Amino acid sequence: MTIAVTGATGFVGQALLDEAAKQGQQLRALTRREQEPREGVEWVRGDLADRAALDALVDDVDAVIHVAGVVNAPDPAGFEAGNVAGTLETVAASVGAKVPRFVHVSSLAAREPHLSTYGASKRRAEKIVAASGLDWTMVRPPGVYGPRDTEIFDLFRAARWGVVPMPKQGRSSLIHAEDLARLLLALVPGGEDVRSEIFEPEDTAEDGWLHRDLAKAIGEAVGRKVLVPQFSKGTLQRFSALDRMVRKDKAKLTLDRVNYMTHPDWVCSKAKAPPIERWSPQVDTREGLKSTAEWYKREGWL
Repeated sequence: MTIAVTGATGFVGQALLDEAAKQGQQLRALTRREQEPREGVEWVRGDLADRAALDALVDDVDAVIHVAGVVNAPDPAGFEAGNVAGTLETVAASVGAKVPRFVHVSSLAAREPHLSTYGASKRRAEKIVAASGLDWTMVRPPGVYGPRDTEIFDLFRAARWGVVPMPKQGRSSLIHAEDLARLLLALVPGGEDVRSEIFEPEDTAEDGWLHRDLAKAIGEAVGRKVLVPQFSKGTLQRFSALDRMVRKDKAKLTLDRVNYMTHPDWVCSKAKAPPIERWSPQVDTREGLKSTAEWYKREGWL
């Protein structure tokens, strides 16, 4: 079996490559830049706007796992290009190649598309996949953490300083990248239990994490007791303007991100959990946070 993968050089994609190697699974992976040879991986040069590269990527494969996407952009056009147009091109190439199986990585933000441009773009991408006629399954991960992550990493960095700012209220689910990678591969075989389904996978927490509890758990992971100031949406919007002033297009606390991070309920639905016969989380959250912090330290990030 050969599986085509988009987004293979990103955070989740790298975790997927690692897990596929453990399982002895052959991959064909899209990349913008030259990559070092990797056993079990055939690299295809190109991007989601390069139809010739996409055709080569999906030619005679048994499945496609579409991981690529944009989680942060300075304007709506960035989300449209990375999440909507990129998915449309990948789906079109897969339909043309008569790919037997398509696994699409969406986001829990797609559940509430009215909250953010990001969530709206991920929902539109889902609609493209659903209308494709392919044998598809979609996965809406919550916050994904683990080695190589640059998004939740900011909370680890803040914890080293002893202060982790969080939204005022709400709770959210998490999933370790390793667990997510195992799920994506477990969905490749297809079947009636997963066909045309949208799953919301999460970690071992029973009902997600209160923002304050998550901040304290990250503090424990880096070996610090932390203060957790919790801010209103209005205050975070002002912080966002400051971040944009300082980091310009590289700002992470965008207004779009503030809009969805202040939503009170980002807990995965138990009714949308993947079939337990195929997958269940193996990484305990506190242990996962600790091992992630250790990776950041080893790599010099912290």
